[in-house]
Amino acid sequence: MTVQDSGRFQAQYGLLTSIAQEAGVSLSTVSKVVHRRRDVGTRTRARVEELLAVHGYVRPWERDPQVPRQIIAVFRDLSGPYTLEVVRGIVEAAGELGVHVVTGTTGRRSIGQWLKECGAMGAAGLIVVISMLSEDDQRRIIEERLPVVLVDPLSAPSAEIPSIGVTNWSGAREAVQHLIGLGHRRIGMVAGRSHSLAGAARLHGYRAALEEAGIEYDPALVRSTDFDYAESLAATSQILAAEVPPTAVFAASDTQALGVLEAARQRGRRVPDDLAVMSFDDTLVAAMASPPLSAVRQPFEELGREATRVLLEVANGRPPVSPRIELATELVLRTSTAARNA
Repeated sequence: MTVQDSGRFQAQYGLLTSIAQEAGVSLSTVSKVVHRRRDVGTRTRARVEELLAVHGYVRPWERDPQVPRQIIAVFRDLSGPYTLEVVRGIVEAAGELGVHVVTGTTGRRSIGQWLKECGAMGAAGLIVVISMLSEDDQRRIIEERLPVVLVDPLSAPSAEIPSIGVTNWSGAREAVQHLIGLGHRRIGMVAGRSHSLAGAARLHGYRAALEEAGIEYDPALVRSTDFDYAESLAATSQILAAEVPPTAVFAASDTQALGVLEAARQRGRRVPDDLAVMSFDDTLVAAMASPPLSAVRQPFEELGREATRVLLEVANGRPPVSPRIELATELVLRTSTAARNA
């Protein structure tokens, strides 16, 4: 956030706080009036509206259309290939729509604090990427009708808060089906954590492909980790140490797939001759890996465009047709997968 943005935030937040004190109501009530909620008494609404006018407060969506709009995109962190791809998708999509993007993380500011800043900065709304909303945050978003869109939320949000993701289950199923078609029967997986909606869906897609092919699920070949290189490296070493090791491994993300490649190298397993490796994401690092990774491609640019489009529609008072949007994935084949050696 720039010094100018920070100053604007403090001024706007201070103004709304002062109006709440002057009117003898809570800041939440003032926010409801600002967003034209109906659950505020007529006399209270009139008093707050009068004070808003006196102090010259202008609602974000009523500002001069010649002034570029602004949105906030909040991430858990700004490291890793997935985050960089999603940032790029949002920024490019927003640029096409003439919207500025402020990016931030939940490392030092909670989602609740970002919600406050969003209103005080006059931003059109907030895109929250791979984060978990608390019950209080969800209640506030719903009660105050705050424009918020979630991208790959870690837990299922309320149906009143729109979310966007990809077809994780079917993408994973297609990836494992491809490995089965290459003759692999012992297929391991470095999965995401069970609390992650995307991670759980990819694991379920993996298991569905095995079941459809009549292959028994072997828990010794599956480890769950964060979408993290070091954890994946350790997990893959355990999988490859199984009494009957796998001939293929499916990783739930590119970052984990890089850990799989390194574990295979350390154990003298050649990819793809001794071990086929399939990934999920297809970020920029997938094509630069050694060997280049076959992967389930997420449409990052479209994710960013949809998140931005839906957010602006919500900010303009038009709720999305569906609370959940899933974009199709695509299987991209490179040289990290090959037919099983006899």
